[in-house]
Amino acid sequence: MASNTLQLPIRGTDTIRIPESAASPTQPTLPLTPAAPALSPIALATVLIGALLPITDFFIVNVALPTMSQSLHASDALLELVVAGYGTAYAVLLVLGGRLGDAHGRRKLFLAGMAAFTLTSLLCGLAPSAGMLVGARILQGASAALMVPQTLSTIQATGDLQSRSKALGWYGATAGIAAVIGQVLGGFLVSANIAGSTWRPIFLVNVPVGIVGLFLAARHVPETKAGRAAHLDRAGTALLAAALVAVLVPLTEGQALGWPWWSWVVLASAPVFATAFLAVQRRHERAGRLPLLPPSVVRLRSMRRGLLMLSPFFAGMSAFMFVYALTFQGTLHWSAMRAGLTLAPFAIAFLFVSLQMSKLVNRYGHRVITAGAATQFVGLVGLIGSMWATWPHVNPPALEPALIVIGIGQGLIAPALFRQVLSDVPIADAGAGSGVLGTTQQVSLAMGVATLGTLFTSLESSHRLGVLHSAMLIIGIESLVAAGIAIASTRFASD
Repeated sequence: MASNTLQLPIRGTDTIRIPESAASPTQPTLPLTPAAPALSPIALATVLIGALLPITDFFIVNVALPTMSQSLHASDALLELVVAGYGTAYAVLLVLGGRLGDAHGRRKLFLAGMAAFTLTSLLCGLAPSAGMLVGARILQGASAALMVPQTLSTIQATGDLQSRSKALGWYGATAGIAAVIGQVLGGFLVSANIAGSTWRPIFLVNVPVGIVGLFLAARHVPETKAGRAAHLDRAGTALLAAALVAVLVPLTEGQALGWPWWSWVVLASAPVFATAFLAVQRRHERAGRLPLLPPSVVRLRSMRRGLLMLSPFFAGMSAFMFVYALTFQGTLHWSAMRAGLTLAPFAIAFLFVSLQMSKLVNRYGHRVITAGAATQFVGLVGLIGSMWATWPHVNPPALEPALIVIGIGQGLIAPALFRQVLSDVPIADAGAGSGVLGTTQQVSLAMGVATLGTLFTSLESSHRLGVLHSAMLIIGIESLVAAGIAIASTRFASD
């Protein structure tokens, strides 16, 4: 697709093209006519379960790592693999999972992914050793990669503009509060130590939820697909996997292993694999074959600009959660329950504002992102002030006003960015677009911890700065990221 046109799907996979200058400069344009009727409330709730479970699982494990270490006598490197194995498999296979849903049916892949995620959660909960747990976690991440892209692509391929916008608001709320749910639920389940099971219920709780989700999906989620022949892009899949592994493995394992020489060599190979992947995708598209990730989709201006803002947003969010846990649970010795419950007002604010996204974006367009980033900036600066004024006798009421403001800001940003990224993606490529969004989100989460998280731990452990000043520095950097997003969204809206 030419860079100066917008491609709008009609009647499923057919398209029409109009000049970009004819589109609103301040409001994304969603596909005109969907391939299926709007999702019913129960169908939407069901596909959102598929988004909630993997994200919650990513964060819930962090709460249980100390208990796992004691129970399984696991080294720090193995514990890192419990987290990194899941995240890497999840990120590497997201685009492939989305493309398989486009080709074979999104409901079919959603059911397969949820069934596999339920089974692998059971395997994780019953794992007798750290090595078995790592293997089960890798399979669990791969299962999540089959399931999650179908949530967004099903939303994108059903309903009209208004219903899709509301559904994306719910998706944004789900993705945002999943981290907080993971903290609270993980703290409760580990602290409860049900029947002496210590950490195992954090995985076993997924089993009944997954069974219910399978039953509801089979009855209520409609089938959608791209309607064209499936040809697995083996070369593209292998090169994308190699590029992502070359980024994620060194970033997630490098610090725990002291940054050995091979981690730098592997990281340096990532651009080589990425360049080869892009070349293969361009060649496939020029030849009329179906690439794993069509370059025409990536060239969409709405997607490029959305991803440019989405990546630092989620990197900052993951770094914030990481530094929050280490500061208040690690240094001030708050329990996991107390730390999680302190974030509850943040989650409530995030949820409430996310659900207003449809009305707000329809009325104000890109200015919603600008306002959200500015609000988040104010909240982060307020949090720095609250910590400075009360340290080391910090209590939840001192933090909650700032956390609420941060939640409002992020609740404005996240759903609007999801809509921005997917706004012009053709229905036939909805799975690929969803996979790109999910992969960028996952890599950004890892980048946030690997960069800002590593900076925090290195400053604090070397005693160059105390915990308070290290945390304030990282939160200050995140506030500058929020300011950058506000400026970028203003400039994009004016183009």
